[in-house]
Amino acid sequence: MLVFVTRRLVVSFFILLASTALTFFLVAYSGNPLQDLLELRGPQRDAKVAARTQSLHLDQPVWIRYLLWLQDVGRCLSPFGGPCTLGSDRNGGAVLPQLQTAIGSTLRLVVVATILALILGVVTGIVTALRQYSTFDYGVTFVAFLCFSLPVFWISTLLKQYVAIDLNTWLNNPTMTTAGLVILGVVVGALWALVIGGDRRRVLIVFATAALATISVMYVLLVTDFFREPYFGILGIAVFGVAAAVGWSALFAGLHRRGRSVLISAVTTAVAGAVIALLLRTVIAEGDWLVILLVTLGLIAVGLLAGYLLGRPTQRLAMRVSALTGVTVALLVVVDQLLRAYPALFQATGGRPIKTTGSATPNLEVDFWATQLDSLMYLILPTLALMLASFALYTRYTRASMLDVMGQDYVRTARAKGLNNRTVVVRHAFRNALIPLATLMAFDFAAIFSGAIVTETVFGWSGMGKLFTTSLSNIDPNPVMAFFLVSATAIVLFNMLADIAYAYLDPRIRLA
Repeated sequence: MLVFVTRRLVVSFFILLASTALTFFLVAYSGNPLQDLLELRGPQRDAKVAARTQSLHLDQPVWIRYLLWLQDVGRCLSPFGGPCTLGSDRNGGAVLPQLQTAIGSTLRLVVVATILALILGVVTGIVTALRQYSTFDYGVTFVAFLCFSLPVFWISTLLKQYVAIDLNTWLNNPTMTTAGLVILGVVVGALWALVIGGDRRRVLIVFATAALATISVMYVLLVTDFFREPYFGILGIAVFGVAAAVGWSALFAGLHRRGRSVLISAVTTAVAGAVIALLLRTVIAEGDWLVILLVTLGLIAVGLLAGYLLGRPTQRLAMRVSALTGVTVALLVVVDQLLRAYPALFQATGGRPIKTTGSATPNLEVDFWATQLDSLMYLILPTLALMLASFALYTRYTRASMLDVMGQDYVRTARAKGLNNRTVVVRHAFRNALIPLATLMAFDFAAIFSGAIVTETVFGWSGMGKLFTTSLSNIDPNPVMAFFLVSATAIVLFNMLADIAYAYLDPRIRLA
């Protein structure tokens, strides 16, 4: 492994060197960085031209400028190389601070969308593979191709109209007619019936149960004015925590007798987490992310302890599932605090909490949790726009990979040995189905650092995409090179991580 990583690092260095040289020369010959100054009239014209010429080393040949840029990059890699600036832009400012701001903004925008698309896409792909040629499979296939085919700017426009404008208007007066409640229940019931599937009797039972539950829950939420003053409360955290404990236990251990100890330890962790949240309610409400981090680590420790004490004979599995339950409870605590901050944010933003452009409300004077909720509200629309295309991609790849794996001999052998379907899918098929997805995930995560140019433009987001387009149109070579350096490094790094993931997922692969 060490030999492989070393060899890849050496090869990657020369690939980056060649690609940066090619890009630098292309940018250098794409236009004249002095064009805007040469069109000026006035006594300061020559002085400005001379200052930019000196700042960008335009009086030197292109290959000398490239070596000087490499020298600036080397200062960032060496602790004793001097100040790290990555060169200057056309206005004389250092490029590094601009790059840091752009990366931070892009990561805020794209990471959540990518992770959600990965999780939802993989889960949906597995379900459609297990339900091949069913109505649900055909429906997901249609939606996936639709999401993949629609232009991002058009999806963004629809989201602005029907999610931001119309939903903000509804939130000012959250009411629904009886007909609206019935239609909502029918739609949700039909979706659940398609997902669960089965014979006609089972489909009707699932449809009726889901529809009645949706109508009842929505009616209770409207009557209790949940959409104006939402919160989970300790009871809600406990209920959802126990539900998460049951779900994680069913997924990783099953709900049969052998997995009972895992379920008991996970449920104990959920209840203990709710009690801890109750005891620390004031501290969490007045705290910050450091407090949440400490609470999360504490709940993980509680889960590990519960799994260790109550998880025999499957102690190790119980510890993992209980720790995951602890993380889920911590997430529920965060969501509860964000929901409690909604009324203050609603009033501070004039009743328009969901935003259509920008990344933060200027001059917003609210507490920590309302500030975080405000940032999340700005992320809703661009996250949805970015997530849809990636969701479609992950869904189709996962489905194809799972169908290929489920037909292999070792899967049929596992079934012939009497293993239940959950064990066959989770422990045998799913891990091998991830092997083709490793490359797709590597490219997708590498693209995070390049930004989403169209989405950033539509939603007024100042990230890596905007840095690249603005610098390229202004013939500003150093910011363009900074963008390319980050993007190329991310691509090379994540491809190497994908190769390492191959060896982990498939024991037959050896990296030497």
